[in-house]
Amino acid sequence: MNLNTTAAKISAPEIEFSPSLQRDAKEIYVIGRKAGLTQENCVAWVGKNDEKIIGALLTSIKESGKATTFLSDGRKLTVIVLPAEDKISRNNNAFSPHEITESLNGLQTSARENLVQICVIDKEIDKFMCPVAAAIGRAMPLYHSKSSLKELAPNSGVIVSFYWANAEKVPSIAAAEIPEWKTASAVCNGVRLAAQLGDMPPAELSPDTYAEKCREIANGFAAQGVTYTEMKGDDLRQNGYGGIMGVGMAASCPPRMVIMTYSPADATEHIALCGKGVVYDTGGLALKSKVGMCGMKHDCGGSAGVLGGFVAAVTLGLPVKLTLILAIVENAIGPESFRNDDILTMKSGKTVEVNNTDAEGRLILADCVSHASNQLGDVDVILNMATLTGAQCITTGSCHAGIMTRTKALEDRVVEAGLQSGDLTFPMLYAPELLKKEFKSSVADMKNSVANRMNAQASCAGHFIESHIDEAYKGDWLHIDMAGPDSRGERATGYGVALILGLCKAPGFCSKLR
Repeated sequence: MNLNTTAAKISAPEIEFSPSLQRDAKEIYVIGRKAGLTQENCVAWVGKNDEKIIGALLTSIKESGKATTFLSDGRKLTVIVLPAEDKISRNNNAFSPHEITESLNGLQTSARENLVQICVIDKEIDKFMCPVAAAIGRAMPLYHSKSSLKELAPNSGVIVSFYWANAEKVPSIAAAEIPEWKTASAVCNGVRLAAQLGDMPPAELSPDTYAEKCREIANGFAAQGVTYTEMKGDDLRQNGYGGIMGVGMAASCPPRMVIMTYSPADATEHIALCGKGVVYDTGGLALKSKVGMCGMKHDCGGSAGVLGGFVAAVTLGLPVKLTLILAIVENAIGPESFRNDDILTMKSGKTVEVNNTDAEGRLILADCVSHASNQLGDVDVILNMATLTGAQCITTGSCHAGIMTRTKALEDRVVEAGLQSGDLTFPMLYAPELLKKEFKSSVADMKNSVANRMNAQASCAGHFIESHIDEAYKGDWLHIDMAGPDSRGERATGYGVALILGLCKAPGFCSKLR
């Protein structure tokens, strides 16, 4: 039962990407690296009457940082100077998108009350428009349920414009006809959608409402040929999806497997996007603590990321066939709960002895990858994304998702897509022949949790999922554990949307224009 009547009444500010500079904006943000943020450039946007104020503001920032002042006409100006390229490591995007999100911490409030103009400048702005758009989207979450929030003021919101820096003259606006503008809008909207799903309380985002949201999205893309099917409850049981059914059968809303397809005629690759959609994770009968359970609404982050990526890719009409497979469940407790010591027969036909009901994500994803490998036919890459293990944060940190692939070629491709998109990744150990022994069971084909938590635990979890891929499948497999980058404080980040666009080679994520 949902007792929150506030959230549905609250609108969030809109973000528009436009080459038209809004001179009537009450607040201005100027973002870039120091080489491009000259006094002359800033005066060109803000106005010659405030040349001395702007000069003093820029001088106050040494190598990087943020400073704010008020102009002579009352407008508020904030300059964000990003670290120079030689200060950024090879494992980070050169334009510091994480720094942008953190520096825009007051943007949400300002954009509810006023029109805010964001100007982003760089000599290579065509490379950075899209990761910047994702970073801005993360700073502007859609979900709010504070009764104190007022209605959006007229003529409020955010306008984002991009400029090429030119040392010889005033910077030129990035041309409206270049495809990066459309990609920037699509990735920003996708990030905000994914983060919204992650931020929604479980009473508002149940398996029922999540599936309905997916159906609405599919109906909105009917003209693009997107299809929608779902399997739920007893249908999952009867068709052998023991992992999804076992995890979700105790909840008041039955578990679902949602499948959406996008099949453009000019597709050059087929990627199956499998997402862990645990709308709330109590841990099951292996119950989490009162502290450990808070925030488990974010456990649907993998599914939200692939859904947002799917929506953005379809919006852009990318030439990639996509099959979205979401396992949507609530890991609840009740008379029907699956138990430690139960044995589940998975879609792969393999049996799993449950030794931890709180290692549920791998169970539902195992059914997803099994379906992708033996029901879809022509898949080139099976991708599964999940907030899977706390061990991922220890392995690759809170900013980089941990990835595993069968081939070095795909590993390199994903790392590069992460660097270009700002959804950073880093490889984890891939060694199934050394790690699968951790799941040894005396009574079933495997257990679902490791015997030795000190033996590459995050990689073991990935290999558990991989072991349910059909042996006849000849394509590649990509495991993305994004438990760390899925959230920032108590907010979801929409991680994964930009990464998927990078993998699909969307404009702005694959090469320079010039």
